[in-house]
Amino acid sequence: LNLTNTYIGIMLPYLAHPIAIFFFNQYLQGIPREIIDSGRIDGCSEYGIFLRLILPIMKPALAAMAIYVGMFSWNNYLWPLLVLRDTAKYTLPIGLTSLMSPYGNNYQLLIAGSVLSVLPIMILFFSAQKYFIEGMTSGSVKG
Repeated sequence: LNLTNTYIGIMLPYLAHPIAIFFFNQYLQGIPREIIDSGRIDGCSEYGIFLRLILPIMKPALAAMAIYVGMFSWNNYLWPLLVLRDTAKYTLPIGLTSLMSPYGNNYQLLIAGSVLSVLPIMILFFSAQKYFIEGMTSGSVKG
């Protein structure tokens, strides 16, 4: 398939993350059938029902899974190490590990790299925090 040493080879397994599929399945089963039926009565196509009714309801779930899968894939070490051969394409965790040496470490560079590797996930979390908390707690309360 020619997926070794490519960014697509790294990202492809995360597009169908099993926890995300299970979470979306459970979330979609909780959507009342009456909402879909009302969309059909109003004359929406199946595509229109999904875009205008289901997708806005799923915003919290999408935000929660985007943060979860994003964090998991951003911090993953093993899969990119197996797929990538070119050192120029290494991800941040592999790059930070390659800075460590048995002969001495540049801790200032390691800490600066660690801070820079955390910033995108923190920005993603704080921008979608409302949806994340709502998405994670939506299935916990019946009523």
